[in-house]
Amino acid sequence: MTSTLQWFKSSYSNASGGDCVEVATCPHTIHIRDSKNPTGPRLSVSPTAWAGFLSHSQGSAAGSADSGVPGVV
Repeated sequence: MTSTLQWFKSSYSNASGGDCVEVATCPHTIHIRDSKNPTGPRLSVSPTAWAGFLSHSQGSAAGSADSGVPGVV
């Protein structure tokens, strides 16, 4: 299943492509990996856990609870 995933990189990634986190979504799982090591270890979390992470990180980084843009940190 993971070989058919469509991976997305943050719009905040630098132009040289380094230091990036990539995310692929499925109906019941969010997959997270390091773009420098695409065949390396991956994290898999539930959509609920991912939403909680995004909410927390957006609130911590931007001072607000939600930017209104799903998947954007």
